[in-house]
Amino acid sequence: MKSDLDRLMAERNLNALLVTGSTKHNPAMYYLANGAAVGEHTILIKKLDEAPVIIAIGMERDEAAKSGLDIYERNAFDYSSIARIAAGPVDATARLVAAAFAKFQITGRVGLYGREEASVTLQFVDLLRQHASTIDIVAEASPNVIETAGMTKSADEIARLRVLAENALTVIRNTRDFIASHGAKDGVVVKTDGTPLTVGDVKAKIRIWTAENNLEDPEGVIFAIARDSAVPHSHGEDDSVLELGQTIVYDFFPCEAGGGYFYDFTRTWTIGHATPEAQKVYDDVQDAFDLSMEVLRANQDTDYAQGLVNQMFADRGHPTTVSHPGTNEGYVHSLGHGVGLSVHEPPILSQRTKATPIQPGVVLTIEPGLYYPDRGIGVRIEDYVWLNPDTLQFETIGEFDKEFVIELKG
Repeated sequence: MKSDLDRLMAERNLNALLVTGSTKHNPAMYYLANGAAVGEHTILIKKLDEAPVIIAIGMERDEAAKSGLDIYERNAFDYSSIARIAAGPVDATARLVAAAFAKFQITGRVGLYGREEASVTLQFVDLLRQHASTIDIVAEASPNVIETAGMTKSADEIARLRVLAENALTVIRNTRDFIASHGAKDGVVVKTDGTPLTVGDVKAKIRIWTAENNLEDPEGVIFAIARDSAVPHSHGEDDSVLELGQTIVYDFFPCEAGGGYFYDFTRTWTIGHATPEAQKVYDDVQDAFDLSMEVLRANQDTDYAQGLVNQMFADRGHPTTVSHPGTNEGYVHSLGHGVGLSVHEPPILSQRTKATPIQPGVVLTIEPGLYYPDRGIGVRIEDYVWLNPDTLQFETIGEFDKEFVIELKG
């Protein structure tokens, strides 16, 4: 949690944190600026054992003030003089940050965070080292200090996530009801004019419901049928027709409007009926999901449940990344991951990354899946869960049934 930040900084021997860029889809800035809607020219500095401060352009001073932090405009550092002697905008920013470090008496190791163009960041770091010789800029490996603090969620964050889940599941429910309202002809779902219902038709509705429920979908929804459903990150082709008996993977991972916290949720459906082969795959994934929820515990290593799922799938004849390294069939990904201000965050429930204990307060996805492109069958079931630090029990944030078949009512 954010209250752990100074302890984590001390453990990593960081004297300060430097964050650049806008709030929009920039988790480090959003987190430390308390979600204030600041723009791309913003600089945030947090000194060890002190509250962060924001250096903002004058046009954004009111938005920056919504952070509740102390705000400095650039003219507090004689930016007009800096801009006149600087070689360009990046040099001017480096000189400004160097002046701020001097004003706030910051020396030593400073962690650098934010989302900028890579070449700009490299240039900025080179120039900052020239202008602030007492500073050692540190590029942390993931999970960095801000990611580590953000892994565990406060009560206020969980309250926001529950509202987010409710809004997201409204979109999911609307999607299923919309599909179910249609009829079928010759094995194809059809609209009232007799033309086929397509993936593009469904996605158009999802976009509307997303906006109506105060959500954004910056990563793009996955709504993929048949072979596309069996390629885990295929978003689906707009002109694909919804056919009866074909698996549909619907992975919806919106965030709060304005670029805040993310939700991540998947269901697999088939329309009208399930083929015996698809039903068998679905049942195996459901069993893997149930096993995961049964065995997951606080402080358990992040590779443990994944190992059991890999073994279950292998015992049932499915390839996995352990039994068949590099496979594109069967079980091809990790069991889950952290979610927060990014849709994919540490920790990762995997046997291919360094195992770490699952900390109370963490929010995770649990998402086993099986994929067979040549057979046109893909199945993934995903819920969004929180490890309640008071009860040490995993709780699902956003309950939704796991019915496989959508019955048509049109």
